[in-house]
Amino acid sequence: MYGIIAHFDQETEEYIKTIWKELSELSISSYAEEVRNRRPHLTLASYNELDEDKFIRKFADFYRSKFELSVEIGSLGTFMNTGLLFLAPTPSIELLEFHDRYHRSFADFADLSDSLYLPNKWVPHCTLANRLSLEKLKEALVYCSQRKGKIQAKICEVSIIKMVDRMTVPTIHTCYLKEERR
Repeated sequence: MYGIIAHFDQETEEYIKTIWKELSELSISSYAEEVRNRRPHLTLASYNELDEDKFIRKFADFYRSKFELSVEIGSLGTFMNTGLLFLAPTPSIELLEFHDRYHRSFADFADLSDSLYLPNKWVPHCTLANRLSLEKLKEALVYCSQRKGKIQAKICEVSIIKMVDRMTVPTIHTCYLKEERR
């Protein structure tokens, strides 16, 4: 199984990692420790199988000239009956187009017709905690909702990850986006 994930700027990443750490210290969620070297991200796509060499070549070429994308993260959310709590960016036209352009360019690799990351199904989100009981979900929601307000973030990198097992999810390739034009 493979994933395509978008990473945030360093300040946003550190802020989200602090939330993960605090949720762990409060015995609410151990999400951050479930996968080695986990980083905050938005998942853009998923695949069951890939021809890695062919995909990486196309991926590197596609992102070679792409620019960082500003996003505003201003919502907390959950998916029904999942025990998952997430930060949600505002689904701006730019973010949705960023996602859609990716999927149109890589449509020939699509092998999961029921993927939740396809256009018109995608709910952009950055997981804070998962597999929580209802009580722990309430605790996490209360705790996270009392933190600072909206986060002005940037998507600075896009990576290909490969899920080897539940604890091992290495990055197999990363593209760094160009700094925004001024």
